[in-house]
Amino acid sequence: MKILMVCLGNICRSPMAEGIMREKIKKYKLSAEVDSAGFEAFHTDDAPDSRAIKIMKKHGIDISAQRSRLFRKTDFELFDRIFVMDSGNYNDVKSMAQKPGQMGKVDYILNVLYPGSNKAVPDPYYGGDDGFAKVYHLLDAATEQIANQLKNEEN
Repeated sequence: MKILMVCLGNICRSPMAEGIMREKIKKYKLSAEVDSAGFEAFHTDDAPDSRAIKIMKKHGIDISAQRSRLFRKTDFELFDRIFVMDSGNYNDVKSMAQKPGQMGKVDYILNVLYPGSNKAVPDPYYGGDDGFAKVYHLLDAATEQIANQLKNEEN
């Protein structure tokens, strides 16, 4: 299973989701890979936001080596599941779909916790450390559910 996490700049939410999911893949010995991407070219090749790195380190996860990259049309072919953080990300991904069925791989990450709700993971970029802590807890719960689904699929 190949999973892609997507947000706007690929410096806050999606690298956090990638880092947490990577730890769960190791913890549960899952046959899965995870990556992240965004749509804002301004941050291409940048490390995650320092506040994201800080909150992740607090939870024992190092994402400092990750680098931002742009979402590519080929990601539809490379990944089995594509999780977006909000409606803007969903619409950005949708605008790049070229074949029938590609959007069947795409879902809001919080739909694993609240099916069909299309709830957004709030963008913490313009806020303080509390926003990053909130995002961490949301993504931790969502990735735990994804890991549980993968465990069930593998058994």
